Parts: sequence; C-alpha cells; structure tokens
Amino acid sequence: MAAGETENWERTIADIYRRDSGRVRATLIRLLGDFDRAEEALHDAFTEALAQWPRRGMPTTPWTWLVSAGRFRTIDRLRKKKRLQAISGELAMRIEGEAEDAAGMEPEEVADDSLRLIFTCCHPVLPPDAQVALTLREVCGLTTEEIAAAFLTTAPTLAQRIVRAKTRIKDAALPYEVPPRAELPARLEPVLRVIYLVFNEGYAAHQGDAVIRPALTGEGIRLARLLVALLPDPEAVGLLALLLIQDSRRLARTDAAGDMVLLPDQDRSLWDRAEIAEARALLDEVLAGKEYGAYTIQAAIAAEHARATNADATNWPRIVEFYDLLRIADPSPVVELNRAAAIAMRDGPAAGIEIIDKLIAGGELAGYHVAYTARAELLRREGRAADAAADYRRALSMVQQEPERRLIERRLAEIA
Repeated sequence: MAAGETENWERTIADIYRRDSGRVRATLIRLLGDFDRAEEALHDAFTEALAQWPRRGMPTTPWTWLVSAGRFRTIDRLRKKKRLQAISGELAMRIEGEAEDAAGMEPEEVADDSLRLIFTCCHPVLPPDAQVALTLREVCGLTTEEIAAAFLTTAPTLAQRIVRAKTRIKDAALPYEVPPRAELPARLEPVLRVIYLVFNEGYAAHQGDAVIRPALTGEGIRLARLLVALLPDPEAVGLLALLLIQDSRRLARTDAAGDMVLLPDQDRSLWDRAEIAEARALLDEVLAGKEYGAYTIQAAIAAEHARATNADATNWPRIVEFYDLLRIADPSPVVELNRAAAIAMRDGPAAGIEIIDKLIAGGELAGYHVAYTARAELLRREGRAADAAADYRRALSMVQQEPERRLIERRLAEIA
C-alpha cells in the first residue's frame, strides 16, 4: 500500500477515534464489566482497525465493529491466560454470550450505553469530585491533564481520585444502568454537572492549539438531549438551552487564522439562529414554570446576549439581575468574576475593578488567569495602560491555551 494511502487511513481512523471512542468505551465497560479491561479492549480494537480496514475496507457501522473487535480480543487474551474460568459465572456468560449481539447493535444502543455509564460514574456512593472526574475520563476520554485543568488541580491528584472511584465501583458492585424513574431526580445534579463540564471543555478548552473542540461540544449536547428525553426535568431542559445558545456562536468565536474573537467583536450574522430559536423555546418553557436553577439562569444570561443585535444593544442591567440570582443559586468565585464584568458594563470599569480586586485579594482567584485578563481589559478601558500591561503579563504566565495566549499578546502589543 502506498505511503499516502496509509496516511489517509491513519487520519480516517484517528478521526473515528476522536468521534466515537467514548461511546465504544462505554459499551465495552458494560459488556466486560471492568473499566481497565474495557480501556485495553478499546485500544486493541483500534489497533485491529489499523491492520484490517486498509485491506478489507471500512465496515458499514464502525462503532459496532470496534465493540465486537475489542470484545473478541479480550476473550482471546483471557482464554490464553486461562482467566475466563476464574471470572464470575454471570460475567463470563456476558463476555462470551453477547458477541453476536454486539455486531448487530444500532447507534442508539451505543448512545444509551453512554448515558448508563454516566449514571454509574455519578453514583452517590462516590464523592462528587470523583463522579465528575471519572465520567470525564471514561465517558468522554479526556486525559487526566485536561480534567485537572478543568478542576484547577494537579494531574496526580486527579489520577488518584479516578483510581479510587473505579475501586469503589468494583467493591460496591454498582449496577451499570439508568436508575429507576423514581430515583432519577435525586441522581440528576451530578449528571447535569458532568454534561456541563464536558461541553465546557470543548467550548473553551483549557489547553492546546484549538479554541473549540467540536467533538466535546457535540458530545455534551448529545448527552443533554438524551437526558431530557429520559427525564424532562426543568434544569435538564435549562442546561440543554444553555449549551445550544453557547454552541450557536461557534463559527464566530475564531477568525480565519484560528485566533479567538471575543463576544463584543463577533460577527453576529455567523451565529446559528436555528440553535438560538430552539434554545429560547426551551428556556421560555422552563422560565414559565418558575422552578429553575443555575443552568437555566446561565441560559437566560446567554439568551440576553443572543437578543442583542450588536454589543452596544446588550441589556446589561437585565444581565446583572440574572447574575444576582446566579450568585444565590450557585455561589462561586467565577460567578462573582463574571458578575463583576457585567457590572463594569453597566456602571463603568471602576465598579468592576473594585470587585475583582477583592476577589484576588481574598485568594479566591489569585491563580486564575481569566481574573487578570478581565481586570486588564477594564484597566485598559480606563486608560491605565501600564497597570493593564502588568495584569496581561500575569495572565500570560498562567495561560495554557495557545489561541488565548496569542490574544493576550495582541492586547499587550496594542497598548505598548
């Protein structure tokens, strides 16, 4: 096979890995009953694909082929090690007995496995931080480094949480299933949080060369839709509305060179009006019920931006009102920082700087680069170029995402 053709196949299979590995992993975990064994099977499957597809062609449904290949490789390995008999009778029967079924699975069945896996990873026997970390790792395939960035912690700390969570699931023999409907409301909050973080890591990647990771934003929206179909809880609907509005700006968030374009400077004609319309219909439905939480409030803030024909037409007093609600529903330093930016737009830069200074002085955001870029933007508006430059430099020492780094460097150059 020619070198160019080999490279084409490698790119194709790499694209499928990025798009489908999370779903394949979820199904393998159900079939094999073990996180680590499923991870090994996943890599076996893609290795097999690299060996076979260039010779035999791509299967009609790559994801089900990969599930079957991973399972068969696992069975072969266990037989060679004479370990299949040592596995519990029920699990051994499932590993061997469902091989034919795996080959005939529909995409919807694989998608349902992702939802089952989320509820397993978000089981209440696990600590909340472990629930989110494990789901991001196992359902979405994020690396420990990426998850650590989302949690503002270190990779070794995250790795320990994930290992402990897997052990807890195995020791407690947790079922791999969506809970009965009566239990769903109590189990919902960590699942919503996970879906939000999955989307957010794709919408604003913490590191790397890309501003947006469409595979993750798409996965977040897909999971939110699955959840709403299963349980149309107001906050689940509000979360879906939020993700749709955020995703509607996708094409406007970067320029032709891949550099970041901030919200005030975006070409709003590029915003996806169909997504905005769907989100606003969902949001109106939830707000009419008067029972909603943090995700719905964030969706309402995003909807105010979507209503404005340009940045100057933004209803900042209304947005501040929503942030006042949000700081009650979901108090956090990041919410306070965003509220400070909205207050600065309503009342002037000095009002926002005062709030940000208190947050940084209190240590809550001292190591968070966005706090310094936000403060620098307000200082720049006040004409305090030297102070703004100092904060931009502080942010540069912390930022990990390349497009964001270039944006800060451009700001520094503009005020030099």
